[in-house]
Amino acid sequence: MLDAMKSLAERSVLERVVLLVNHVIAAEPAAAERLRRHVGRLVRLEVGGWPGWLPAWPALDFRITPAGLVEWLEAATPEAADLRVSVDGSNPALGLVRLAGGERPDIKIDGDAGFATDINWLIDNLRWDLQDDLARVVGDAPARELARFGGAFARAVRRAARMLADLAERRPGAAAEPPLR
Repeated sequence: MLDAMKSLAERSVLERVVLLVNHVIAAEPAAAERLRRHVGRLVRLEVGGWPGWLPAWPALDFRITPAGLVEWLEAATPEAADLRVSVDGSNPALGLVRLAGGERPDIKIDGDAGFATDINWLIDNLRWDLQDDLARVVGDAPARELARFGGAFARAVRRAARMLADLAERRPGAAAEPPLR
């Protein structure tokens, strides 16, 4: 019963993530146009080096639709993928800290060069315009203030994340500090 609930929750979250990704793509006509060139092609998203002590992270397969959006495929064969996007997951905590700090994760893209170029462009250039979406719900002025507050909060998180990443990078190779007396 617990496995069924876990599976349902994972599916539900993934479906919402795909909806959000498609919303962001649809808001940028150049992004949808780039994907329309690859209708029907398959992309496999893999997380490499994932620690064994964490729950398994499955590979995810997506197909490009005629609208220039992505569709999640529950069951696909790895051999059918036209493009593989591999994200380094060997240190998930450090990866999240770096992502929060505004750094792009380590990504490797293999497959068709033209398709890879367009996917790489999407990764580098697509951003969610949250303020615009908020303005549709609460109006322009409150959305602007919420975005200003969110921006300040995000800058603080990025600053803290950079400090944590610097500490994490210095710690393993640093000489042992003398104990306090």
